[in-house]
Amino acid sequence: MASKAGDDPDSLMSLCTEFCLRNLRRTMCYSGERNRLSLRPDVFLPSEICDRLVNAYMDLVHTDSEFEPQDGFFQLFSDPCSTRLTHLTLREDLLRDRDLEAISKQDLIELHLTDCSRLSSRALRTLSSFRHTLLSLSLFGCSGIFFRKSAAPLASGEQDEEDEDPLEERLQMLDVDFSFQGFSRLRVLNVGGLPAELDVEALLQPLPALTALDLSAARLPRPAFLQQWSDRMASLVLYNVELTDELIHTLLQMTRLRHLDISRENQRTSKFKMSRRVLSSLVQTLVQLVSLDISGHIMLDNCTVTPMQEALGRPSTEPSKSSIYPFKELKRPLQFLGLYNTTLCNVTHIPAYKVTGSKNEDQILNAIEAYTEQRPELAHRAINQLFDIARIQHCSQLLRALQLVITALKTHKYDKSIQVTGSAALFYLTNTEYRGEQSVRLRRQVIQVVLNGMEHYQEVTVQRNCCLTLCNFSIPEELEFQYRRVNLLLLKILEPLRQDESIQRIAVHLCNALVCQVDNDHKEAVGKMGFVKTMLNLIQKKLQDRMCDQVMEFSWSALWNITDETPDNCQMFLECNGMNLFLECLKEFPDKQELHRNMLGLLGNVAEVKALRPQLLTRQFITVFSDLLDSKADGIEVSYNACGVLSHIMFDGPGVWSMEEPSRTHVMDKMWTAIQSWDVSSRRNINYRSFEPILRLLPQSGAPVSQHWATWALYNLVSVYPSKYCPLLIKEGGVSLLQTVLELQTSHVETKDMARKVMEQCESFKEDPMDTSR
Repeated sequence: MASKAGDDPDSLMSLCTEFCLRNLRRTMCYSGERNRLSLRPDVFLPSEICDRLVNAYMDLVHTDSEFEPQDGFFQLFSDPCSTRLTHLTLREDLLRDRDLEAISKQDLIELHLTDCSRLSSRALRTLSSFRHTLLSLSLFGCSGIFFRKSAAPLASGEQDEEDEDPLEERLQMLDVDFSFQGFSRLRVLNVGGLPAELDVEALLQPLPALTALDLSAARLPRPAFLQQWSDRMASLVLYNVELTDELIHTLLQMTRLRHLDISRENQRTSKFKMSRRVLSSLVQTLVQLVSLDISGHIMLDNCTVTPMQEALGRPSTEPSKSSIYPFKELKRPLQFLGLYNTTLCNVTHIPAYKVTGSKNEDQILNAIEAYTEQRPELAHRAINQLFDIARIQHCSQLLRALQLVITALKTHKYDKSIQVTGSAALFYLTNTEYRGEQSVRLRRQVIQVVLNGMEHYQEVTVQRNCCLTLCNFSIPEELEFQYRRVNLLLLKILEPLRQDESIQRIAVHLCNALVCQVDNDHKEAVGKMGFVKTMLNLIQKKLQDRMCDQVMEFSWSALWNITDETPDNCQMFLECNGMNLFLECLKEFPDKQELHRNMLGLLGNVAEVKALRPQLLTRQFITVFSDLLDSKADGIEVSYNACGVLSHIMFDGPGVWSMEEPSRTHVMDKMWTAIQSWDVSSRRNINYRSFEPILRLLPQSGAPVSQHWATWALYNLVSVYPSKYCPLLIKEGGVSLLQTVLELQTSHVETKDMARKVMEQCESFKEDPMDTSR
């Protein structure tokens, strides 16, 4: 059998790494002085393991809300004699100055910092300690690192700088003391997003050995300084850098370039217009180019072939057949060509193996892949285009599309636009059409990023998209590995009574599905989260609005499910004014059959709990249950459930019946009449996981009508659904209890006759278990 997309298992190294990080004090660490996390003295870890531990730690912190950051984690790697770090990728606001200082003795070779907003110029001083070994350094989006940090004045004046609330921190005064002097081995540098006040030329002057440089969004008033690397620079990224004739002239001197990126986010913000002449000059002069990105540029003049030439032959990557004139000069096809947000991506013959653009699915996926890490503003647009493909057309590269969207959502969990478009795309990429192609592992990854979005964004669109995406999964089975988390999130969504109507409806539907067909431990745990109270609050609100909609019906259905064989939840229902809400709903919505069925099903669960039955034994409630015996709502369901409630109450005997009206005899007569009016072949809108509450009514003589209701229920179920309910009845010892019914003198003739038919049905099922009734 072929494996499904994304079905490769995690490596043993990955599993062990995650286990250690989740159990630091049980594996490689112990609690030292003041309960401080400390590395065990007998632990010596090579760089391959240390790098993986730190990078996996950062990933867990950013993608798993239940993973708690460990104070002092980076201190574990302070001693290079017991731990070795060489390649680190750290991002966003988790990282602080003191964390870098903790690892300052390590001989780092690569250090990639992205959007680390809490770092100040203290971190710059720490960087100097890596100057003799660093080959690759990225400070992308870490503009604060070039400023000294000071705190807003505080009352005590004694707060430690590292304990400041980030809201109280102030970055001010450019740090002009830092220099890259001494970073003699540095070959790769990314300083994208530098502060405008910084003199880029002076900053980079001490780095003669650079081969790759990213100056995204930098101001380059005197670009000629780039020529100092003309004989060795292989990669230059100038994304969102304002192009000028002088800068183009400088680039033409850098003949060793293999990758050049002069793309822009937005066409409208550029004064420079790309021309056929400029593009031809770049292609003809930079003969070693294998990768070029000119995304976002407006072409000043036409540089494409005629429509007639376009139509010749099948799409080709051969430069000689290029639809774009300047690229006919290429010696070989480019490995990568960025044409996103340009008209050039729409031509037929493009001499490149990988092209970003918006013409088709492949170009769009290439754009998401290329721009997600450091250009979320472009990735957002591309994901939006992927959303249209998945919604309107068909996504042919499903695994790749899903993995790219998952990566984007993980990488930019604080970017609202990515979260909105990404969650919308996931909804269409996980629907029934694509489901057969997806592995369990891949679908779990989707669930986790969806829950991350729900946690971090209370915004209506993200919440709705995330809830809708969860509806594409088998519930509760596929959500069970995150069962507690998903229930808490849904209950949090339902807390505001004035929540968006569509989100409320979807969230209640999910809540209902999550407590249906799960074991009692799960139901009790969800009950303790406030599930019962939340549902009753929703019902109360709908009553106030005099509205019986899906939210009202789903809420009662959810209460029916969560109270099934769960006495604690039944008690919560009574304590939270549930019975009064039941009466008010009956009065306000007398013709709502589905509502009545759900409410009576729930009260059947409450009535099964002996300790709670006295609270139902009031004149008001008994009269209501007795009147509902005559109901024809939803077939026999309302009448059946009302009779079930009364059967459990009657089972407790005449001694507990303290009221004169209605009399016990009168109610029992009505029960007999109701049962005799039901069609025993009725198909049912009910699902029993156990017959135990019914079976306990069989071996007794105090309430023959209760015994008769139980026997009728069994006969109906095993007759209409033999393959489902005959095995259950046999397994739970129901046949021997039915034999007891036959032996009791108090059992009515009709009851005995029905008991025999149930036993015969089970016997014939054992002989011929094939069920052809459905």
